[in-house]
Amino acid sequence: MSSWEDEDPSSAAATTDVELLKRAWRNEKAAPEILHFDAPLVSRAREQIQLLEETLDDFTDNGVDDLVVSLYQMDLDRTLFLLRSYLRLRLQKIEKYMACICKSDDLLSRLSQQEQRFAKSCKEIMEKHLEQSVLSKLPYGYDSVTRQSLSSTEDDMVPEPELDTFVFCKTKSDVGAFQLDDIGEEVVDLVADDLYVLRYKSIKGLVEAGRIDLI
Repeated sequence: MSSWEDEDPSSAAATTDVELLKRAWRNEKAAPEILHFDAPLVSRAREQIQLLEETLDDFTDNGVDDLVVSLYQMDLDRTLFLLRSYLRLRLQKIEKYMACICKSDDLLSRLSQQEQRFAKSCKEIMEKHLEQSVLSKLPYGYDSVTRQSLSSTEDDMVPEPELDTFVFCKTKSDVGAFQLDDIGEEVVDLVADDLYVLRYKSIKGLVEAGRIDLI
């Protein structure tokens, strides 16, 4: 079977790239907002896929046992599924929150260069379509893509992620007493390997730091 490089060889529980990809996929699927694109991990996964495909071709040419071939094929199929699903989830979020993403430098910085081009292109196409089909026929003051009317003080027509959504999560290490709100009234003791249901907004920093996994 394929041997993937360990992310942290000194760790007692070394994590393979396929497990890291599965974790990234799970976090992206559960998070209400788009997370940082893991370019190094995606690059390694693509290299591993290419290596597996080349290995399978060699096995076919050399008549290697069908059982061995099927095991390698299962490994390849699993990796392809995780990578495609991870990228597809991100594209779906970009399509849903394109306007919100494009106006935020922080959110844009979380995308790969290809995703940034996709987001900007989607936004331009959508705005052009709305302008031609709807907005050009509305009265002055109601023809904005982002605001309901001139009286609006903010972009109230731009969909934004619901960061107050509750999510299931699992701590990877002891965090200790953790403040969930801004005034210190909600404090929870986060213990390693325990499961919790918490507001995403409260723990997003821990998710970004890799101290908590979403499930």
